[in-house]
This record gives sequence, C-alpha cells and structure tokens, in this order.
Amino acid sequence: MVWRGLRTGWDHVQVIVSLVYQVTRKLLSVPAVLLRRQTARDAELLVLRHENAVLRRQLASPVRYQWTDRLWFAALSSLIPRRRWAQAFPVTPGTLLRWHRRLVARRWDYSECRTRPGRPATAEAVKELVLRLARENPRWGCRRIQGELARLGHKIGASTVWKILTAAGVDPAPRRSGPTWREFLTSQSEAIIACDFLHIDLASLRRVYALVFLEHGTRRLHIAGVTAHPTAQWTAQQARNLALEVGVRLESLRFVIRDRDSKYTESFDAVFEAEGIETLKTAPRPPRMNAHCERVIGTLRRELLDHVLIWNDTHARHVLDVYARHYNGHRPHQARGQRPPLTDSRTAPLTDSSTPRRLLQTRVLGGLINEYRHAA
Repeated sequence: MVWRGLRTGWDHVQVIVSLVYQVTRKLLSVPAVLLRRQTARDAELLVLRHENAVLRRQLASPVRYQWTDRLWFAALSSLIPRRRWAQAFPVTPGTLLRWHRRLVARRWDYSECRTRPGRPATAEAVKELVLRLARENPRWGCRRIQGELARLGHKIGASTVWKILTAAGVDPAPRRSGPTWREFLTSQSEAIIACDFLHIDLASLRRVYALVFLEHGTRRLHIAGVTAHPTAQWTAQQARNLALEVGVRLESLRFVIRDRDSKYTESFDAVFEAEGIETLKTAPRPPRMNAHCERVIGTLRRELLDHVLIWNDTHARHVLDVYARHYNGHRPHQARGQRPPLTDSRTAPLTDSSTPRRLLQTRVLGGLINEYRHAA
C-alpha cells in the first residue's frame, strides 16, 4: 500500500514538472521570437539599403523628387539618428535640412493673404479699350484718350494710359498721326498704279527683264516691254507708251509706286508728273510697300514662267501678252468679288444653274491655262 501511494505521488510530481516546463518554454520562446523578428527587419532594411545603393549607381541622371517625397523624408528624419542619415536617406543631410526649412517657411508664409501696397491694377477690359481707342484714333494722345475714357465712366490717369500704350509698343500720338502703308494702299487703291521689274531666265541661260505695271483699283495688268538691257532711256520710253495705252483713264490715277532702282530717272517721273501723278518711292528692300505688284509677279511665275521654256525676247513678250489678256479678261480676282479686271461690276454671273447650258473650253498657251464659259 505504501509503495502504491508513493508511486501515485511521484506521477503527480512529474505532471506538475511537465506543466512548469511547458510554461517556461513558452515564456522563453517569446523573446526569441521578438529577437528573430527584429533581426529579420534589420536584414530586410540592409537588403533594401543595398538595393537602393545599386540603383543609384546605375542612374545616369540625378533623381528628381516631388514635394510629397521631400515631405516624407523630412518627417522620417526625426525618427532616425542624424549620424545614420547618410546611410538611410538617398540625399545628403544638408539637402534634407534644406527641405525641412522650406517646409517650415511655407507653413508660416502668409504673403498671399496680405494686401499688396499701391494702387489696384488696371482692369484688362480698360487696357483693351485704351489700345482700341489708340488704334482707331491715331491722332489722339494720352490726355485725349483719358478724357474719352472719363466720358465712358472709366476713371484712369493720363500716366496710366501712357504706361499701357508704352507696354503695348504703341508710339505717342505725333508718331501715329500718319497712316500706315496698308491703310494708305487700301484708302487710295483706286488712284494707285505700281511698277516693278520681272526677270526671266531663257532656255539659253540668258536673262531678260520685263517692266510690269498694275492698277490697284481694277487689278489690270500691263506688260510695258521686254529687253535684255533695261536702261534709263528704255524705262522712260515704256512709261510714255503706257501713258498712250491707258489714255483717259490715266486722269483717275494720283500716285505711282516704284522702288529706288537707278533705271527710274527724272525722265521716268516726268512722264507721270505731266499727268498730275505723284511718284512714291519705297524704302530699300521692303516688299510690303509694293505688295500688289510683288504678288502679281509671283502669280506670273507660279502660273506661267515656271511651266514654260522661254527662247528669246520675242517669245517672252508673246507669252506675257497672252497671259496678260487672260489675266485681265478672264482670270477671277478675290479683291473684285471673283470678277476679272475688265468685267463690269454689273455683269451677270457666268454660271446659271437653273438652265443647263453647254460648257465651252478655250486652251490658252497650248493648254497650259484653260478658260471656261457657257455657249451663247
């Protein structure tokens, strides 16, 4: 009986010891797990840090960080000792501190809330109105524009008007008093005839020259003559021939536009002065001052001379005369409502869709240009 009781007591002791061992083992395993997790985190950080260093070595250009990246780096810097910043962050400590200073300065920046000193800025609508008044009234000065604005209910100083005009590159009133060449050509188009020389390269590589006249109002083209040696005497004679050709219509002209070529002499100008026509000289190399004549010369090249081989002076004169008849009698012009120069403004349209009519074709210069009209 004694032995059986001792054995039972020993079993109870073993059970208790086993329970204590299990509890002790569990308690001791907690620090091991925590230490293992910390070691894994450190190893993972080392791997990421080494990978970051490898990537930075492979980049050809510096990394551009956005403001959110700078904010994140600056916030995390307070959790890491400063001696480890060089290993933890991809930027230098000085850059990190500069980012932090900028964030602090932006946090306490109230400059946008302050009222700026000085007078309020002029409204854009008023600036546009000032420029419009100066553009439409070239003889108005700053005070005259100021008075007109006051009458319209805009209180603005003359010095402000001057600043607006100066910033826009508008000259003072005395310099704006005269019309521009564009305004002059538009207002005086009915009374202007322009002239210029056109050079033509022959098939033999020899060059000849043609003197071209163009009436601005009617867009009528005149080929005065063709020569290989244009002299001052030849040019003056072509002006006389033109005066005889135009006849009575020359009385409606008031200005002749030409460049400063030495072939235009006093004899050339005297032909037009005898008819009461004033000579206007363009500035050196300004194609816009004789734009209409320059454009008709470009038309001659695009529609005729670039597609025909010219053999001699006689051939050149024949080709130009034929094209001039087409230009004046058939070719439509946008400035004249798609009507030829020699067509009266009261002429009925050539096409009438209500009644079908047979269309006739006329070949000009061997088919280089085609003219179309309805059969009578």
